[in-house]
Amino acid sequence: MSPVQKPADSDVYVRAVRLTKWYGKVTALSDLSLHLEPGIWGLLGPNGSGKTTFLSLVAGQLKPSLGEVQVAGERPFANPNVLRRIGLCPEADALYDELTGLELVSALAELSGYPRAQARERAAQALDEFGLTSAMERKSGGYSRGMRQRVKLAQAIVHDPDVLLLDEPLTGTDPTSRAVILESVKRRASEGAIVLFSTHVLPEIEALTDRVLLIARGQLVAKGEVHEIRELLEEHPHHVRVECDRPRELAAALMQVAGIVGVHFPGDSAAVFQTRDPDATYAAVCRVAVEGAFDVHSLTSPDASLEALFHYLVERSAHMAGTGSDAAVGSALPSPFAGAAKTSAAAGESSAP
Repeated sequence: MSPVQKPADSDVYVRAVRLTKWYGKVTALSDLSLHLEPGIWGLLGPNGSGKTTFLSLVAGQLKPSLGEVQVAGERPFANPNVLRRIGLCPEADALYDELTGLELVSALAELSGYPRAQARERAAQALDEFGLTSAMERKSGGYSRGMRQRVKLAQAIVHDPDVLLLDEPLTGTDPTSRAVILESVKRRASEGAIVLFSTHVLPEIEALTDRVLLIARGQLVAKGEVHEIRELLEEHPHHVRVECDRPRELAAALMQVAGIVGVHFPGDSAAVFQTRDPDATYAAVCRVAVEGAFDVHSLTSPDASLEALFHYLVERSAHMAGTGSDAAVGSALPSPFAGAAKTSAAAGESSAP
């Protein structure tokens, strides 16, 4: 299939069914099932959690030990028809230092099926998109860390992939480069691509998307929109912090509100309520503050951020508890892999360096 002739009626999705990968006695990924549709997904997890292994399995660089993964209906491993539709920006510094940026990206575009002249033209456009026009004829061995990162991004998008896998793409980039990268990511997602964006920079993921996958200890512990995941954690009360002139009086007036299960006072001007119904608590605080003429300075939730949710879920996973929301995703589906075409092509035909 030509890289510029994509099936118009083909659905773009990533599906994993009980996906497991081990290296000797070490299990890197265990029994992971999910279904991803177009859009931006933040892939989160501590070091060693299995994020890179998952991306490598989706990219076709690794073969599952158990279970299956598919991209747009086919297995990616050793399947050039699928690999042409995947772009990977690996975390590792994988450039060939003796090649210029243009030579490297052009060669990888050719591996995706483009004729040499067209590959060179597309490579120049991709490098220009990431601000490397003036440096594309220089050998990549002389590039700075941020420039090397942008070359990896250029080769990941040069063939206009349907699935874009970004493993720590912001490493070594300056604020201007980050803005360019994030804008490119958003544009491609708006055009119908699936973008898996792995990073430790939680505030930037929070600004980019609210759809996340959280992997910890090789297992999927949460998937979905941040507020949906947060609502599933009923056993973990939300915290609502109120700074005002009379926090103890305010607390006394609110303790009969349904959902509030506790309160503590971190100082003379603040009360922190534990609640299982944050919306009702916010409304009650506003009502009581007006009725009692309290001077309220701020009303916030310390654990409403993605970072707070991330740390809580990682801690929770240490006790072998996921949200329970995704255990059946994929596992109850009939296997779509039966009869999938096999080829002898190597996974090295992927567009990743």
